[in-house]
Amino acid sequence: MLTSNQTAQGTFAAIAANFLFSLLFLFGLFMQPLSGTQVASWRILMMLLSLVALVSVLKQWQHVFKYLKTLKTPKEWLIFILPTPILGGQIWLFMWGPVNGFGLDVTLGYFLLPLVMIVVGRFFYREHMSILQWLAALLAAVGIGYDILQYGTISWVTLFVCLGYPPYYLLRRKLAVPPITGLLSDLTLLTPVVLVMLYSSGGFSVAAQTVNLWYLLPLLGGFSALAMSLTMVASSKLPVSLFGTLSYLEPVFLFVLSITVLSQSLEEGGSLFMYAMIVTALSVMIADSALSYLNRRREDRLHGYNEPQINSFPSRQRLKNRRIEGILKARRFRKIKRYQNKIDKMSRKLDKLYSK
Repeated sequence: MLTSNQTAQGTFAAIAANFLFSLLFLFGLFMQPLSGTQVASWRILMMLLSLVALVSVLKQWQHVFKYLKTLKTPKEWLIFILPTPILGGQIWLFMWGPVNGFGLDVTLGYFLLPLVMIVVGRFFYREHMSILQWLAALLAAVGIGYDILQYGTISWVTLFVCLGYPPYYLLRRKLAVPPITGLLSDLTLLTPVVLVMLYSSGGFSVAAQTVNLWYLLPLLGGFSALAMSLTMVASSKLPVSLFGTLSYLEPVFLFVLSITVLSQSLEEGGSLFMYAMIVTALSVMIADSALSYLNRRREDRLHGYNEPQINSFPSRQRLKNRRIEGILKARRFRKIKRYQNKIDKMSRKLDKLYSK
């Protein structure tokens, strides 16, 4: 059972991580005259450097290479690489949106993402949805439907955020890719693209000539690394329901920053009714998570969350690599099948000899 000290530490780490991720939302403003696209490119490079340093400090390279060795066929490598452009597009939109008047649209996408993921889990993996989760999905659908009827459309930015991430997670789950391994490979594959983009658009020369970028660029990488580290701490110390509930803080922080720092009005991102429905839906989901947490605690089954999250490492003591287990099972099955075929052939030969 988790101690109250562990829960307090995990809660603080989760809040701090979500706040740091939301601060990255504003770096496009701080790093002008770089464009939003250039800032996104620099963020990918800084994230890669930070992640390499983090994996090296924690001595986790063996887990990364162990998984990559399990990818054998071209089909597996294709499925492994396919999500990379999706993540690249999401990073670009996260940095490009705030400086181009789409801060609230990006925020709305992150508000809707947890609801979309619940529905995806229900229909793709037959996961159970509670009554409160169904109610939350319905409330969000009513809010979105109202805006579509009222204005005839919904922002493409919002749709890209909330509908773009589910395919990414589905493809990653299909191969049971460890989160850090997937993120490290994505950033590595995106690096040649962003290097060409920065060179062709003058991003390197602008960074070299602008003094404040000399400390903002390392700060961008440092914030990314610290946010990822705090997320790992939170995911290892908190139960599933509480960790999931605290993840809703990031869109709340993004919303506040869009209204205050970016000076956007609510009407720019959608109607007040739609926001009210989505906030109500998230409140229902938080209540559902809280009830689940209390039930687990009441039944004395509260435990730390050991499954890897988006930015976590597998446990050193108990590395649960489902991908490797699946391959081993498949190999055993094929070996048994070959032996069975040999036995069948020998049986047929014996039958022919006896018949003579």
